[in-house]
Amino acid sequence: MNKFSAFIRWMMIDPRHPDIAQAQYNELKSQIPSLYALLMVNAIAVSYTHYDVAPFYLTVGVLVPMLIFTSIRMVTWLRARRVVLGPDEAIKKMRQTVILGSLVAVIYIAWSLSLDGYGGPAERGHIALFIAITVIGCIFCLMNLPQAALMVMIIVTVPYLFHYIRQEQDVYIAIAMNIFLVCLVVIQVLLSGYKGFCKLVRSQAALAAKQKETERLSAENAQLAQTDALTGLPNRRYFFNRLENLISEVDGTDAVFAVGVVDLDRFKPINDTYGHKLGDQLLTEVGNRLKSLGMSQLDICRLGGDEFGFLYRGDLEDAAQTGQTICEQISEPYRIGDLQLTVGASCGIAYYPEAGTSAHVLFDRSDYALYNSKTTSRGRTTVYSAEHEARIRSERAIENALQNADLAKEFEIYFQPVISLPEREVVGFEALARWDSPVLNRVPPDRFIPIAERTGMIHRLTVHLFERAVEQINGLPGSLSLSFNLSAHDVTSAETVAALLDIIRLKKIDPRRIMFEITETSVIGSYEAAETCLKTLRAAGVKLALDDFGTGYSSLGYLHRLPIDCVKIDRSFVSGIADPVAIGVVNSIVNLCRSMQILCVVEGVEKPDQLEVLEALQCHLVQGFLFGRPQPYETVAASALEAGTVDGLSLSNGSINGIVLQSNG
Repeated sequence: MNKFSAFIRWMMIDPRHPDIAQAQYNELKSQIPSLYALLMVNAIAVSYTHYDVAPFYLTVGVLVPMLIFTSIRMVTWLRARRVVLGPDEAIKKMRQTVILGSLVAVIYIAWSLSLDGYGGPAERGHIALFIAITVIGCIFCLMNLPQAALMVMIIVTVPYLFHYIRQEQDVYIAIAMNIFLVCLVVIQVLLSGYKGFCKLVRSQAALAAKQKETERLSAENAQLAQTDALTGLPNRRYFFNRLENLISEVDGTDAVFAVGVVDLDRFKPINDTYGHKLGDQLLTEVGNRLKSLGMSQLDICRLGGDEFGFLYRGDLEDAAQTGQTICEQISEPYRIGDLQLTVGASCGIAYYPEAGTSAHVLFDRSDYALYNSKTTSRGRTTVYSAEHEARIRSERAIENALQNADLAKEFEIYFQPVISLPEREVVGFEALARWDSPVLNRVPPDRFIPIAERTGMIHRLTVHLFERAVEQINGLPGSLSLSFNLSAHDVTSAETVAALLDIIRLKKIDPRRIMFEITETSVIGSYEAAETCLKTLRAAGVKLALDDFGTGYSSLGYLHRLPIDCVKIDRSFVSGIADPVAIGVVNSIVNLCRSMQILCVVEGVEKPDQLEVLEALQCHLVQGFLFGRPQPYETVAASALEAGTVDGLSLSNGSINGIVLQSNG
């Protein structure tokens, strides 16, 4: 019973194998038209040979409708060659073919056997031949649909055999038996071939499935390779691949787009304070916020660390506002656990092709615009401009001149005195680097120091200048202190710190006379490395000063966390000392330093009335143009060697006499 059910299911085209059914149908589309052509040609030939011996209605009257029906079916299958059907439709079409094929077989075998009673042996032999070659031809044409082939074989050969057995003519019985047996063998061969066909289809399907799975895994791997694991945003690799592709797409057209770089503000202190785990959570939240923007013309990626990039393909007039929207979205407060955190963001944008036509140039210039945002308008968006281009050219010229500079000949130390109040005596000097390039003339420190840091020259420059400063301060009478500024790279470089301490030992200068000045921004970049280096310096006996105090957002925190000996109040407070608020700030910082028992130096004193206010506030150490501009060592040494005094440090209202060199030991 089970075998019978399976046979019936097979005859009705088993829907459990849609891939095989669709392959069968695709093969039949090219074979069925040949089957109908064979039927029509053979039927016309039989009608022609029997035209004179058989009734007209059989040779023509019945044949014409048969030919019309057969022609319609042939045209239908010819048109089907251009139509792609799904598995379900293919199964339905083949079931219909099995039924119609059986019907056509009934019609043609009935018509041909009805002609067998007319004519002589030649005509009857033609009928036997017609049936034999037609059924074998049809079976071969239906080899990919064995269900229909089996039905045609049974419908044709069984009546054919019984028809000739009933006539009791040995020759025709032998022919019929021969045709029947041949058909059985052909069907057996056909079924074996069909099994091989099914096996091939399954193998191809399995191979296609495996290939599809391989492609899927490959696509997933490619996506993973271009996706940031932490935020789920596309990563740096995707960003630059997309940028390269975008340049190729718009090359030779009028299309434009924008490249943006966004960097988080105040992320580093949060990461250092609360740990990397919370920092990662914060970056994940930032990524979620950026993904929620959902702009079709905007691709946002994480480039690494707390830096993000984007490609904007919309109207360039809206690009800067898009960058600012991103910054504002990032700047909204975050709730992580019990903490509410706030970070900012700054953005730099460069336009294609105005700012460049290569990925490297566009990214560098958007990064340069970001640098300007970070330094001049933190939290805002800066668009790369011609002014930036001129500055880049200038910086490249400085970089080239710096790479080829003779440090001994081109660089020198200028000294500016630090004055004690109320005695108005010189207790030390701040060493300031000056560069007189034979190519660029005088280059200010705020121009060449950042470039020296970026190009890796700052270590050599710092060591050279400090060694010269120590030698020159030792050449002055007394035990004056030396203040020397360290860059952000110096503060975090164990190699530089070791070299500075070696100079102190080799030059046999008391380390207590040395004060290294650092800024808050130099520590923020890498607090842990900076703290280690500063503690090493402090353990060696040198003093540490926090410069530009009052201008940063977390200066008070650094007073507690770092081994600071001195605070230098930024000159901006002194320039507005007439303002009660400025007086209050200076007074508060002075009192804070007094309570913490650390030194306090007020910078930027340029006018006598400023000095009077500071003396009233009981400030003990000051520095500024009022007492003297930075002077080269030769000038300072010449004045110092005159009876141990420093003359020639002019005031705006004349000169102060008796500013003596005081021992600081």
